[in-house]
Amino acid sequence: MSDCKERIVRPESLKAFCSEALRKLRVPDEEAEITADVLVSADLRGVESHGVSRLPRYAKRLMNNWIRPEAKLTVRKETPVSLLVDAENSLGQVVAYRVMELCIEKAKKSDIAFAAVGNSNHIGIAGYYAMMALKEDMIGLCMTNAWPLIVPTFGIEPILGTNPMAFAIPTKHERPFVLDMATSVVPIGKMEVYRRHGKNVPVGWAIDESGEPAVDTETVMRCVYKTKCGGLLPLGGLEETAGYKGYGLSLLVDILSGILPCAAYGPHVGIPEDPKPSNIGHFLGAIDIKAFTSVDEFKDRMDIMIRSIRASAKAKGQDRIYIHGEKEWELEEQYRRTGIPLYLKVWENLRDLASQLRIEFPL
Repeated sequence: MSDCKERIVRPESLKAFCSEALRKLRVPDEEAEITADVLVSADLRGVESHGVSRLPRYAKRLMNNWIRPEAKLTVRKETPVSLLVDAENSLGQVVAYRVMELCIEKAKKSDIAFAAVGNSNHIGIAGYYAMMALKEDMIGLCMTNAWPLIVPTFGIEPILGTNPMAFAIPTKHERPFVLDMATSVVPIGKMEVYRRHGKNVPVGWAIDESGEPAVDTETVMRCVYKTKCGGLLPLGGLEETAGYKGYGLSLLVDILSGILPCAAYGPHVGIPEDPKPSNIGHFLGAIDIKAFTSVDEFKDRMDIMIRSIRASAKAKGQDRIYIHGEKEWELEEQYRRTGIPLYLKVWENLRDLASQLRIEFPL
C-alpha cells in the first residue's frame, strides 16, 4: 500500500478519538474506554478488519437506537462455575469484557468458569477477551457466533457465521500462546480490506452463486449480502481440502454461542444493516492452571515446547517458525513505536464520523 493511500496515527490519539465518539453517542465513559481499547488493540495487532474501521458501523446502530448505549447484563442462571447472561442488546465489547471479568473471578474460587451469553452484539477480536486471563496465570477462551456468511460443505447458501474462537495460554519467558481464528478461511472483514485495496482474493476463499470459485470481492459481497447464494468457505475450503473440518468448527461455535444461551444461531443471527437486535451469542471461559499443576512448571514446559518448535527444521527458503500470536505481539510493539497505518478510506470514514458527531478529529 503506497504512502498516499494511508495515514499513520498514534494509538493513543486513535483511542481517545474513538472514546470521544462513543461518549457523544451516549456510551458511558468507562464503557467507551473499553470499546475503544478493543478496537485499537485490533489495529495494533494487525487485525484491521476488526479495528477502528468498524466504529462507523457501531455508530450507526447507536444513532438509530439499534444498540443499547449503556450496557445492562442480566444473569439468568448461575452456579459456582457457570453463568447464563442476557446482554440486553448492549455493546458487544463491553459485554464480553464484563463477562470475562466474571469468569476470571469465579475461576479464582472454583478453578474453572464458563459463561454463555445471548442477546449481544459484535465483540471485535475474540483474542482480546481470552488474553484477559493471562494476567491471572489462567487459560482464557472466547467464542462468538456471527451473521451468516459461510456455506456448509456441499452447500451454496450462507447459513453459518465466520464464528471465531480464541485461546490464550500463559508462558514464563516466551510470549503467550494466542490462537485467534475465524472458522472460515478468512473473516468477511478480510474481504472488505481486499475490496478497499481493489484486490482480488485467492481461489479457495469463497464461491459464487453456482458454487464456482469467486475471486472478485464485489461478487462475494453480492453473494453474502444480497443474493444469499454463494459466500465464504469454511476453514479448509472445499471438501477435498478438508473444508468439512472448518464447517464442523463453525457449527460447534454456533452450538456453544447460539444454541446453549438461547441466542440467535445460523441464519437467524441479525446482520449489521438490520435494525432488529442482532442477538449474537458468546461463550467465554477461564481455567486456573493451579487446578491441574504447578503454574511455574506449566509455564516452564510451555517455554520448552515453544522453543523446540521454533528450533525445529525449517522448510527451504524459510529462516523462522512462528508460534500463534507471535507476529501480532511483534506488530503491536512496532505500531506502538511508529504509529498505526490506517487505510485512507478508513481514515476518511472516521473524519466524516467526527463531522457528523461535531467532535474534533485529531488524526
